[in-house]
Amino acid sequence: MMFSNLARLAPALLAAACLSGCASWQKTPTQFTPHAGERAAGTGSEPRLRSGDTLEIRLGGVPYEEVNTITGTYAVDSEGYVNMPHIGRIKAEGLTQSALQQAIESAYVTQKVYTNPTITVNVPMQARFVNVGGEVRLPQRIAYTSDLTVFSAISAAGGFSEYAAQSRVHVMRGHEMINVDIRKIRKNPELDIPLEPGDSIEVMRSFF
Repeated sequence: MMFSNLARLAPALLAAACLSGCASWQKTPTQFTPHAGERAAGTGSEPRLRSGDTLEIRLGGVPYEEVNTITGTYAVDSEGYVNMPHIGRIKAEGLTQSALQQAIESAYVTQKVYTNPTITVNVPMQARFVNVGGEVRLPQRIAYTSDLTVFSAISAAGGFSEYAAQSRVHVMRGHEMINVDIRKIRKNPELDIPLEPGDSIEVMRSFF
């Protein structure tokens, strides 16, 4: 009799267990968290400011008569600072334009010079260059653009000379040297390296 009762109850118990399991699954849905690289996908990167850069800095959000006090052309000095009226020297080297804007705005507010200033920092592209030398047909200084790469810079300098070692192209960036093999870039353009203002390219001479 007991086994007969259990047999009759088995379908009901199985259904209850299924409902319980389904209810438990519904309460804890899988959470998808994108990786940092996926969150950053599609965002562009700004070049970092360097000593010697010329900056156009504009002031807004203040009385009209104050605008010309700040708005003007500034230079990042040899120690990496820009000297601003009323607040003194602000570290600029290593920052992006937007980061410097925030730093200057914050300094004006913190030092109680302005209540709600709006700073715009612009780096004229004609003031930034990349040097291309060595075994190229037209060694020269090339104006920096945001889409400039090692291969396009060499092309702008007339291409390789007949003595160039295309597998030994050196890119100097600060204290770092990057060796680039143009032959590999020809096969896979994704290997091409974007340049930064102030970079120098030296195409080495072939041993043969």
